[in-house]
Amino acid sequence: MGGRSFKQIKQAKGAADIKRGIIFSKLLSAVSAAAKMEPNPDFNPRLRTTIEKARAANVPLENIERAISKTTSGELVSEEALFEAYGPGGTALLIEAITDSVNRTVAEIKLLLREHGGKWAEPGSVTWGFEPSMEGETPAWNAKFPLAISDADKKDLDALIRILQEQQDVQRIYTNAQ
Repeated sequence: MGGRSFKQIKQAKGAADIKRGIIFSKLLSAVSAAAKMEPNPDFNPRLRTTIEKARAANVPLENIERAISKTTSGELVSEEALFEAYGPGGTALLIEAITDSVNRTVAEIKLLLREHGGKWAEPGSVTWGFEPSMEGETPAWNAKFPLAISDADKKDLDALIRILQEQQDVQRIYTNAQ
């Protein structure tokens, strides 16, 4: 018979649903954060861009509208945070997050860093090596001093970044690795 069993299909669908749920959650957190300043996308380019990204990922419009209304009603209290860390090979990491509990997010990120070859950094110890920029209408960070690292460190850094990106509150990660 060569086909996949029902159990295999169910497992694959379950894994895909979990990944989609994480992506939706991150995108909706970004929509909420962008809507804090101005809930009308016509007057808020950042919100407009974030909504476009969410729609491109097939987030239902009603979920987007709910995220905006929770923000404007004060029901959802999330905040943006920027964390600093060092990764394998002495690479600098800036970790952008949107969270409803900074203490919980800090603890989770510290644990992931410790388990995967990273190290927490004090505020200001990494940001000096980056300069803020814009990627379209989205704020971003560019490394001032790119760092060449070994292939082994690059592999470890990629693994660390992948694991950090799976953390629900983490939105983006910037590094100075070449």
